[in-house]
Amino acid sequence: MQIFGVDIGGSGIKGAPVDLDGGDLAQERCKVLTPHPATPDGVADGVRQVVEHFGWTGPVGLTFPGVVTGGSTVRTAANVDKAWIDTDARALFSDRLGGLPVTVVNDADAAGVAEMAFGAGRGREGTVILLTFGTGIGSAVFVDGTLVPNTELGHLELHGHDAEKRASSKAKDDHDLSWEQWAHRVRDYLAHVEMLFSPELFIIGGGVSRKAHKFLHYIEGVKAEIVPAELQNNAGIVGAAMHAAQEGRGGAG
Repeated sequence: MQIFGVDIGGSGIKGAPVDLDGGDLAQERCKVLTPHPATPDGVADGVRQVVEHFGWTGPVGLTFPGVVTGGSTVRTAANVDKAWIDTDARALFSDRLGGLPVTVVNDADAAGVAEMAFGAGRGREGTVILLTFGTGIGSAVFVDGTLVPNTELGHLELHGHDAEKRASSKAKDDHDLSWEQWAHRVRDYLAHVEMLFSPELFIIGGGVSRKAHKFLHYIEGVKAEIVPAELQNNAGIVGAAMHAAQEGRGGAG
């Protein structure tokens, strides 16, 4: 079974049909740059461009980089335009895609669901936390395999700032940090999250997951196991498609 997944990020919008049996992309993904400012209309146009690239005419699952409640209403917009707040995202995207059935879910939650089903979290019990490092820091918290949605742990305060302002991959680039310097910031952040949640496992997602060999060995003093996401930067696309399929079957989403 295939469903289309789209992952909306602060820097890029990427999507592809997803093979839900194997938990992988069925075709090479298409990516366009996220417009700046990332207004609802601008982002919706980017999503339409990605979907139309494949001539897709079925259900579409989308992620959004912020809190999404009720399956549709955007509540936060830290890394996109503030005009998103209180937007009915499902209606916006469905209209822009010519009435296709659409679901919308937090981006890190989608990535986490995919990793728990097909990746580094498969079969893991206890508390598992996936953290996506990109323009910001997204989080997905699971307790015995059950998602606690919309946690937004990237906005925990760390050294007087939002954690994502110090430890996201964008912060690494903005401050021209070496991998070791950045890893020390990530370590401080993981230690803070561990103090609050005592997870058994951290899964490191986002684009940096494919470069885990450059920084994971610098992260010391954290008791939880730390592993890179196995689906890497495709996890959000896969999770978005999984969410759409679940809603199509009458699931809770």
